[in-house]
Amino acid sequence: MFNAFAQKPPEYKAPGWANGVVWYQIFPERFRDGDSTNQPTAQRAQGPAGWRPSVWTADWYQQEEWAKNGATDFYTYVNNRRYGGDLQGVIDKLDYLKDLGIGAIYFNPVFDAQSLHKYDASYYHHIDRNFGPDPKADEALFATEDHGNPATWRWSSADSLFLHLIKEAHRRNIKVVIDGVWNHTGTEFWAFQDLVQNGAQSKYKDWYVVKSFDDAQTANKNEFDYEGWWGFKSLPVFKEERETLMPPVRDHIFSVTRRWMDPNGDGNPEDGIDGWRLDVAEEVGKEWWKEWHALVRQINPQAITVAEIWTEKAAEFIAGDLFTSVMNYRFAYAAKDFLIDGSIDTKEFIRRLQQIEMDYPTGAAHALQNLMDSHDAPRLASLIVNPGREYDRRGHPRDSFLVRKPTAAERNVQKLVATFQFTWAGAPMIYYGTEAGMWGADDPDDRKPMVWADMQFEQETHHPFGAARPADDNNFDPQLFRFYQKLAQLRNSEPALQRGSAQFVWDDAAKGLVLFTRELNGEKIWVVINRSSRAQQLDASRWMGNKSVQELVSGKKQRTAKLVIAPMAALVLK
Repeated sequence: MFNAFAQKPPEYKAPGWANGVVWYQIFPERFRDGDSTNQPTAQRAQGPAGWRPSVWTADWYQQEEWAKNGATDFYTYVNNRRYGGDLQGVIDKLDYLKDLGIGAIYFNPVFDAQSLHKYDASYYHHIDRNFGPDPKADEALFATEDHGNPATWRWSSADSLFLHLIKEAHRRNIKVVIDGVWNHTGTEFWAFQDLVQNGAQSKYKDWYVVKSFDDAQTANKNEFDYEGWWGFKSLPVFKEERETLMPPVRDHIFSVTRRWMDPNGDGNPEDGIDGWRLDVAEEVGKEWWKEWHALVRQINPQAITVAEIWTEKAAEFIAGDLFTSVMNYRFAYAAKDFLIDGSIDTKEFIRRLQQIEMDYPTGAAHALQNLMDSHDAPRLASLIVNPGREYDRRGHPRDSFLVRKPTAAERNVQKLVATFQFTWAGAPMIYYGTEAGMWGADDPDDRKPMVWADMQFEQETHHPFGAARPADDNNFDPQLFRFYQKLAQLRNSEPALQRGSAQFVWDDAAKGLVLFTRELNGEKIWVVINRSSRAQQLDASRWMGNKSVQELVSGKKQRTAKLVIAPMAALVLK
């Protein structure tokens, strides 16, 4: 068993590759169907009579015929949909990601699970059967193992394809990070199934928070009860003592960690994943995290770990013996409130961003995962269409959240947000499809199938509750893609944007103007943000000197004494 550093914890240090890297988040079931032979079944999707895989290019809010039977509204069966996204689809599009400028992929869960989102694992030591080339053979393989004994574990066809994906990503200098869910499993998880079948006699009875076992004396009643994550019985919670998981659970997860970080067990982690994103990190004890991180860093000192914590509490979990980074939702809150909603002024915007940096260890700011949208929040484009709402609140069509496509003016706001995201300190993360023009309300509407340039999509004309809406073109947006591509190229070619200091130089609350610098080894880049709805002029010669400078996104030149910033736009100057 690993000692959680009885001595002084090690100093914080992020792996060099993580500083300022451009991330891309992939929700596997909705990214790309690269193999038409491995589609999920009605049984696996738990769909109603007549269930069929959904058409990738269909109008999102148009219900399939099978979904209309017994449905109260569009959302009754939307989570039973399956589109067939798989690992082959990701492999086929690695060059797309490389061309975009991506340096690291974060995958939502890839482990075998019944649901579309895979946060309800059936096995941690196997990739989802429908993500690989031979689901039936993989299911048969699962039945041959003693899942509690790692010596019996074999490599399924999906496992092997995932290892090939890692190899292909690494060949393109793209890191691979996967989701770990060490707080709860699904009810199909092999140990929980043993508990269901054997009750108090199960050798896994201490793995979960069991409230009561079934009483064999009451034949017509089942008293078995357990704790579900936030009350959801489909997600049974692991038991903890003294802020760590029970020893057999810990040992199992340690084996799983070794399997994916060093698949061939030769001590060289190059064939394994490059890190983990950990779900609901604050809901698992810190002693567990310290023990687990000791193992992770022993296997690969250059691995990254990213905590999913939405609030200021994240500051307690970033340390030398804990997490490297966090999904930086606080960045998203600040950017939304200032750039999209205009609900805070320049002073508050600056204060919040400075507070984020102060809350973490020295050097951590460059590794923070700066996102604007994700699988748990409305898409960036739709946040802009629906301004004035608290982040991740009232983001559903039942809350009068508009489901239409952004206008040209609203796309300009998206470009402003993206420019800030790619020029501020941290590691910008694109949620799949944001760069391609996708929009969508909160879960599940933020999980639409990825739009691709080689597909023709139906117009979106339906509304989930029958309300009026425009007919919107829902095809790949090449112009927006090129804009994100340019930002990523800038980030990857300018060390000051990757690892440089970030310093606010000046702001004007009345005009909505903010000026900041990114500087490294004497190399300096200036960024001017205009949050106002009208063009602004700025004499920046007092800071930059009276000279000609190049705007790095457009390639145009301006004089520092007469900078002109378009409405709701930014300049990146060198």
